[in-house]
Amino acid sequence: MKKTVFLTGATGTMGMAALARLAGDAGRFRVIVLARPGRKNRRLLAPFLGGGNVEVVWGDLTDAADVDRGVSRADIVLHVGGMVSPAADMYPDLTWRVNTGSMRHVVEAVRRRPDADDVSVVYIGSVSQYGPRHAPDHWISAGDPLVPAEGDMYARSKIAAERILSESGLRRWVSLRQTGILCPSLLFKGSDPISFHVPLRGALEWTTAEESGLLLANLCRLSDELPADFWCHFHNIGSGAPFRMSNYEFECRLMKALSCPPPEKVFGRDWFALTNFHGGWFADSDRLESLLHFRLYTDPDAYFRSMARRLPFYFKLAGIVPPALIKAGMKRVALKRPLGTLSWTGGADPERTRQFFGSQRQRDSIGGWDTFDRSPLPSARMERDYGYDRTKPESELCISDMRGVAALRGGRCLSPTMRPGDLATPLEWETSAGDRFLATPATVALGGHWGLPLRKDSD
Repeated sequence: MKKTVFLTGATGTMGMAALARLAGDAGRFRVIVLARPGRKNRRLLAPFLGGGNVEVVWGDLTDAADVDRGVSRADIVLHVGGMVSPAADMYPDLTWRVNTGSMRHVVEAVRRRPDADDVSVVYIGSVSQYGPRHAPDHWISAGDPLVPAEGDMYARSKIAAERILSESGLRRWVSLRQTGILCPSLLFKGSDPISFHVPLRGALEWTTAEESGLLLANLCRLSDELPADFWCHFHNIGSGAPFRMSNYEFECRLMKALSCPPPEKVFGRDWFALTNFHGGWFADSDRLESLLHFRLYTDPDAYFRSMARRLPFYFKLAGIVPPALIKAGMKRVALKRPLGTLSWTGGADPERTRQFFGSQRQRDSIGGWDTFDRSPLPSARMERDYGYDRTKPESELCISDMRGVAALRGGRCLSPTMRPGDLATPLEWETSAGDRFLATPATVALGGHWGLPLRKDSD
């Protein structure tokens, strides 16, 4: 039987890759896309409208009626859409409204359906939810505490939206936390000053646009065959060991693919932040690959070269431009206000200097490239305490395990009992500050959430 998929964010990188896969399988899927009306979106979606299995709902994620027009007819909801960086950094209020409001609209639309228990809701979360993770603590697993970077409204909105879903009471939901996506359009972001918010010794496990689209398409194909512990859980999306690199290694690979000089020739070392930016390597990303079989590439350098080949011709001129000229252009990017790191110097923005460098004194002591540590990041994983035995079958998790989880956070689980293995019934918890809140064991123990639900006005 043909399944109906409701897809948000279809004109973004991951959504477009998923749409291409789903639209090409007309015998299996009917796709309903929610997109904002506009010339660009109409142009992007036009190639998919001739096959007869793609319908566009022209509307907005912040409009409950528009969301319901798609959810009300869907077997599977792929909620990919939302505000992302760099726009999210410039418009934090809108980011919160779009990312959390759309999730509420999706949940409420599913709840209104008489067959709500049969509807699958797939949410695309973000690696940013984990916040800054520095070596040697740069390995991440689902269940790690969610501690977003200071001032990162995008990450906060993703955490809040994910919690709306995990606490919704829906029977078939899943959150897939996406990492950085390699695609040609990523290279255009080099002209955005947030490129320098990324610490050079930071870590990130990348994936690709093609693999992200295949992951969602395979999820739709296999949705009835996936194991029970796929649903109502949190998973990390990554392309595995070959795509785990430091941010300095990423810059080197990128520069090489573009025939540019190495980072040392075109960037100042002190242009890059020291902290307060997310990233890490996923210790558990192979789990999704074992279920959804989406990985296509094993050579990141070859993929970087393929991205470069798909760029406009003027990118190819980088190989003949003098390094000093490239550096001058990059410096102008780093000087852009208000987010350029060089625009904060001389006490111009002490708050951002504190957030991203620790202090002005720490920034002044960064030094030149001659003192930069180019050694590989540690491959060994630090042991992390989760407050309970993570090798224990989930069907056996009980109230003593939840008390251990809470104690590790400096709080308490106040509920006296819990049916073993029941991860969906909310329990009462208390933080170290004395705040009490209700949340399911899945949200807290499996998802890393803690405390009262995030609100935009809680900063």
